[in-house]
Amino acid sequence: MSFFNFKKRILPLAILLLLLMIAWQVQQKPSAPDVQFQSLQQQTVALKDLRGKMVMVNFWATTCPGCVAEMPKLVETWQQYHQQGFEVIAIAMQYDDLKQIQNFVQQKQLPFIVTHDADGSLSQAFGNITVTPTAFVLDAQGHIINKTIGDFNFAKLHESLKQQLKSATL
Repeated sequence: MSFFNFKKRILPLAILLLLLMIAWQVQQKPSAPDVQFQSLQQQTVALKDLRGKMVMVNFWATTCPGCVAEMPKLVETWQQYHQQGFEVIAIAMQYDDLKQIQNFVQQKQLPFIVTHDADGSLSQAFGNITVTPTAFVLDAQGHIINKTIGDFNFAKLHESLKQQLKSATL
């Protein structure tokens, strides 16, 4: 077999293998960090304990106009999908004042888990979050399926929840 024939046969196989590796890596979803936190209600929650549910991890601040504006939509989404397996974890930023957070949660009657990232470890674990709002949507296996910095597209989230939660119950 000549070198030219060898190249002719191996090169397509090498290209196919490379394309398969690229496709496999694109399909791999990063996992959410294995973090544990304490809610404002003094409940200890580990993110891994929420496996089996779709989870939105939302970094926010009481001083962030966009965060405050999207909270009613987040509450509505939680109320609509919580019984089907959707959970929200609202993480107030390190620089936010605890009293302001508690007052906001009480005034707005936030029904989901709220925590204060007092030492900044949660924002570090999620990639050093500094901009609010920043939201991560996790699938039932704890993989990050969406990251949004800024205004969140709730219509898109609702479609994703309908699909993901429907397939989880089949």
